[in-house]
Amino acid sequence: MKHSYLLAGIKLSHFFRLIRRNGLSYRPKYLFRVLFLLQGGVWSSFLSSLEEKRFREKTKNFQPPDDPIFIIGHWRTGSTYLHQLLNLDDRFASPTVFQVSVPDNFLVSRRYYKPIITRMLGSVRPMDQVKLGFDEPQEDEYAILKMGMQSPLEKLIFPKNQRYFLSGYSTFVPDTTQLNGWIDSFKLFYTKLVFHYKTRILFKNPFHSLRIELLKKMFPNAYFIHIYRNPYVVVPSTRHMWRIVGRQNCLRQYHSDPPFSEVVSFYKMMMNNIRKSLDSLPENSFSEVKFEEFETDPLHVLKTLYDQMGLTFSSEQEQVILNFLRQNKDFRKNRYTLSAEEADQISVELSHELKRCGYENPY
Repeated sequence: MKHSYLLAGIKLSHFFRLIRRNGLSYRPKYLFRVLFLLQGGVWSSFLSSLEEKRFREKTKNFQPPDDPIFIIGHWRTGSTYLHQLLNLDDRFASPTVFQVSVPDNFLVSRRYYKPIITRMLGSVRPMDQVKLGFDEPQEDEYAILKMGMQSPLEKLIFPKNQRYFLSGYSTFVPDTTQLNGWIDSFKLFYTKLVFHYKTRILFKNPFHSLRIELLKKMFPNAYFIHIYRNPYVVVPSTRHMWRIVGRQNCLRQYHSDPPFSEVVSFYKMMMNNIRKSLDSLPENSFSEVKFEEFETDPLHVLKTLYDQMGLTFSSEQEQVILNFLRQNKDFRKNRYTLSAEEADQISVELSHELKRCGYENPY
């Protein structure tokens, strides 16, 4: 799926609301994307109505536990790798590529969508070589967007200028006019996941990094895992990711590559806010993982993490992870090169974070 995958599977009512709010560019490539989303929206709307009839009362009366796990952190910090390894534990279940693609109807639509989505998906993600499949764990922000909830991804799809689409944000908590609806919709998605899996839900979503206090109020027994990584890698990798995702999903002609300085500034703000939010939480409700240590010895880091969460790490679980690592031993990360000016900008703007985490300028 090379184009418009961020909105693929959205209901017509939600899609029309986005168009009314943002407008479109009437060039052929954008109109082709709109037609693709419209035809998919017809089926999604029909299946959503079917799910509403079949499961509304069941999910309404179902009371899930309030203990999801949230993997947070800036983009490109290794959160997907951590998500994959934790998701191997049968005690956890994560929203899948399929479920976040059609969040309004995944309880009834699997048999209809599996042959279609499987055929459309590539074998790896467009920004790197991470495996992408129908039942692979996926970020829930895509579900948030498609369910009509407020999400910064809307600005990526409908750019109105050439700034970094995240510039200007200091939080991803919805504004007061949409907050209650956002909470209700997210809780519904969560309830459906627990109803389906009957186990503890594991979310991975960098956008939740600026919603920590809200999520803790919504789920008092939630646990947060913050993973961080060398910003000399994170910043260029983030630019590369949003460059590709924006080009493949935008519906307005103003898309441009994220300015380096704005990515650095947002990274600084986000890391500062994450630290403040974590400091406000009870010590037994969060952990932090340094990617470089995790990459070097994933088993040791996972055992420590399980101990902090109060969970056992069995020999069977260790074997499952070792098998996964063997199967993926040939994975190759993207490599990035910074100019001396870009490296100096990170050194100056992020000096506090670099010192705190023990990172040095490699250039």
